[in-house]
Parts: sequence; structure tokens; C-alpha cells
Amino acid sequence: MKTLIEKTSDKLIRAFLKNKIIAPIPSKFTKKLNEAQKLRKLCESKIKEPVIGFKAAGTGIPLIKKFKEKEPFYASVYKRNLLKSGKRVKINKSTLGIELEVCYLIKKSFFKSKGFISKKNLSKYISYMATCIEIVGYRQRKKGITSFADLCSDFGANVKFLLGQKKKFKRINIKNLRTNISNKKINQSVNGNTNTVYINPLNSLRFVLNKLKKDKISLNKNFWVFTGSSVGVVPIKSKGLYIGRIEKLGSVKAFIT
Repeated sequence: MKTLIEKTSDKLIRAFLKNKIIAPIPSKFTKKLNEAQKLRKLCESKIKEPVIGFKAAGTGIPLIKKFKEKEPFYASVYKRNLLKSGKRVKINKSTLGIELEVCYLIKKSFFKSKGFISKKNLSKYISYMATCIEIVGYRQRKKGITSFADLCSDFGANVKFLLGQKKKFKRINIKNLRTNISNKKINQSVNGNTNTVYINPLNSLRFVLNKLKKDKISLNKNFWVFTGSSVGVVPIKSKGLYIGRIEKLGSVKAFIT
């Protein structure tokens, strides 16, 4: 007979692949992050679709303190969930909201590097940077966030990523860039700053890369790392066009339906 974690992973994977919403999974996997990590890794090991990159989640320092965690976590991002700026994304009642992020394209040579990634050697593995919108939500009939395990157990709660125009990587003051996401139709506008992302997006990137090394993850291609929201999880109050802007990096659009 299958174990509880096997049964749960099968249900989540079917929901993920068929874009369906299922009943909430057992609380065993949504209370403690270590149990959620086991489920996430099992689910990801069973999915044979191409991985396009990885996301950092739980990067807001206040959120880390609120849920009494020591650090963020990461999850795989699949090619099927990466869209070009301006594409349509259909949401449902389990959608949590919309986020605005800095992302980096990392050279595949990273996987051949030895030792952990430091602030000094980080930049040699980055080829491009871009502005990105992430739509976050569950594949379960549930709302809100009560723990990092809630998010982690459900594929990191990533639904879709919309990628703005990529720019050749260069050193800028990524620690203090103004950000904004808005829907002009309903006069919704939320300001943010890159300094809310686990100190800064480059530090978040370094965290993910070192976790990949620790977990012995490897790809044979360049890959994206999405570093976490600079505006928190912004509620989607209406369907229509959302535009995200990050100072010095550019803009990205998502059409919510």
C-alpha cells in the first residue's frame, strides 16, 4: 500500500499537470517546513517535464520572523509556467495574489563550480537580469497563508511567471530600487522596494544557488532564478492588465482573466 506522502504527492501532481483544484492536503504537510520540503521534493522528482529555473519563497524578513523560520526556501519552476510579458493568466478562488520580482539568468557552468557561492564570485555566473511578475496560488481549495509549509508543500505556490525584457547583467544598487505594481482600471497601485527581498535580490539569488549545491541539483542548461517579491503578495482585486515596474530594470505586464 502507498504511504500518505505517496498518495498526497500523486494527488498534487495530477492537479498540477491537469490544472485542477483539489481538496486541502493533510495538515501533516502544511504545519512544519521540513515535512513540506519532503513532499515538494517527492512531487518534483516524479514530474518529468523541463525545469526552467527555481524560485526563492518566503524572502520577506517580517514574514520569516512571523512564522518563526530561519530562512526562505526554494522550489522548481517548470517551463510550462513561464510566459512572456503581457500574456493572459486565468485565476481562480485559490489564487493568493500577484508579486513583482527581480530574476536572473544563470549560466549552466554554475553546476560545474566547486565550493559555495559567495558575494565575490556570484556575478560571474549571471548573464542576464529581468523584471518578472509571479502569480501565486494553491492547487487546493484553501485561502491565506498560515506557514511557509503551506506554500512549500504546494509546489512553492507558484502558478505562472511572466518575464519582462531581459537585460545584460551589470552591477547596480540592487539593494534600493523602487518598485510598483498597478491596475489602472481600478486605481490599484502598490509601491515596494528591492530591499524587502531577503536583504536584497542578489543575496536571495546566492541563497538559492547554495541550496541547489547542497541538494546536489543539476541541469544541463542555463536557468532562471526568481528572487522573491518586492511588493509582498498583492491581492488581485479585479481582472485586467497589471503592470509591474522596477527602477533601472524595466517593466512587465500580466493580463488577468
